Amino acid sequence: MNTNDRLEQIIEKFRAREYRMTPQRMALLEILCTSTEHLSAAELYERIRAQFPTTSLATVYKTLAVLKEMGEVLEISFGSDNDSHYDGYNVMPHPHLICVRCNKIVDVETTATQTLIELEHVKAIAERAGYKMINHRFDIYGLCPACQAQEENY
Repeated sequence: MNTNDRLEQIIEKFRAREYRMTPQRMALLEILCTSTEHLSAAELYERIRAQFPTTSLATVYKTLAVLKEMGEVLEISFGSDNDSHYDGYNVMPHPHLICVRCNKIVDVETTATQTLIELEHVKAIAERAGYKMINHRFDIYGLCPACQAQEENY
């Protein structure tokens, strides 16, 4: 699905739930749907504020909460809301590489077959334990190349 179709689909979901589609919300949606970066709410807020100086951080958090509830954004949490990053570009469950020093997040490239096999394996694990799987997440934690280079310079 291309970006414009995805944006239209999300806008329709907002309208169906009778949410107003403000210019600030539209700017947030555009950033999330086009950026391969995994941005925090504060980073999203700063980008939107450049266009709309009167935007509040609360607007960003409220919109992210709605998008998360609708399944239109993935939240990658580090334990508290302030540390969460958001992926609106690829909302299908997929693995991430996460730097433990700078919190940079990168999508792991996998084939559709690998992802399907992983999903089926994860479902089987949950079922064997008596769980009904709702969602899953697979992340790899380590040091990104930039942080490794900094470590070598000490």
